[in-house]
Amino acid sequence: MGEQATFQRAERIGRLSLSEIVQISERARLLRDEGHDVIALSTGEPDFPTPPHVIAAAHTAAESGNTKYPPTAGAIALRDEIAKESGTLRENVMVSTGAKQVLANAMLATLDPGDEVIIPAPYWTSYSDIVVMAGGRVVTVSCPMTEGFKLRPEKLEAAITEKTRWVMLNSPSNPSGAIYSVDEMKALSDVLERHPHVWVLSDEIYEHLSYRAFISFGEAAPSLKERLLVVNGVSKAWAMTGWRIGWGIGPAGLIKAMTAVQGQITSGACSIAQAAALAALTSGRELLVARRSEFEARRDLAVEHLNSVSGITCPVPDGAFYVFPNIEGLIDAGGFENDAAVCDWLLREAHVAIVPGRAFGLPGHARISFAYAQTDLMKGLDRIAQAVSKLNSYEEKSR
Repeated sequence: MGEQATFQRAERIGRLSLSEIVQISERARLLRDEGHDVIALSTGEPDFPTPPHVIAAAHTAAESGNTKYPPTAGAIALRDEIAKESGTLRENVMVSTGAKQVLANAMLATLDPGDEVIIPAPYWTSYSDIVVMAGGRVVTVSCPMTEGFKLRPEKLEAAITEKTRWVMLNSPSNPSGAIYSVDEMKALSDVLERHPHVWVLSDEIYEHLSYRAFISFGEAAPSLKERLLVVNGVSKAWAMTGWRIGWGIGPAGLIKAMTAVQGQITSGACSIAQAAALAALTSGRELLVARRSEFEARRDLAVEHLNSVSGITCPVPDGAFYVFPNIEGLIDAGGFENDAAVCDWLLREAHVAIVPGRAFGLPGHARISFAYAQTDLMKGLDRIAQAVSKLNSYEEKSR
């Protein structure tokens, strides 16, 4: 017999793996399968159902024969509705299989090997992996809790080089919930005015989950419109994560290039899911307001409970459905190596799954999602408090 072939990864994905969020969720699932009562506060998925009228629209689309290949850039009616809401033209809009594909399309369409992308930390875990997969180089800028988890203009200025192609912003933010104010966006745009080769990607997927005034980057910095890509979708606000519909809004040339990329990967997004997304966008927003109020109540409960736990400092997020507390006190109290070790300990000892800050580029923190039923959320938070009280009790006895 000849030598057996060995599998070799492509260099561009050499260091890619499942995100730490997914890995933790799968570990939680395995513990459940073994009979343990695990509370997972690790994923960003609303517990609310998809609105009934949205499901009905999908059913109607399927029954009426809307099951053929859709246009690669998205169904005309859906693109027109997105364009109308954002005050632009259809040619400036493309629809993808989730907001994540919009990000991937953009990076694959614009990055050459060695091109740099500035990503403020903390950031959603996929940002950096998508950039690397597209051949780019990630330039991480630390934005600690003392700075509101937001990129400051002087840090942006210092990070820009002649190889910088993009700066990625996320407001409201995953994982911190931070929202940039108009003045903060204008300060960043003043820096970018001096660097016309740098484009802006503004991820606004949590737009409708804002607990204070929200403004799109394009509204705050209209002079940058010709080098701005806004990313959005129906996943979070309308509880449609599994429908996989997101969109990008940007200059026609960029949208055309991104559509070319999409055409060689997935072609158009699911026609039935697009019909559902159109129903979501064209319906009243009363349901979104009610659900946002529920999330806000959960947020307040989470912040209050976490701040009552010794070793945890939890700021109040302005948007999204996550808290991002500092847990350095727990690391010190338990003699843990890092934030990941704390999260691993909580999963084993308290059967609560949360995600370490290192997964988001800012160690010393943890992300806890409150996109869960209040009973499960409170149960998980109580378990964290009980586990930490035992940890602190042990520390006192050992002195």
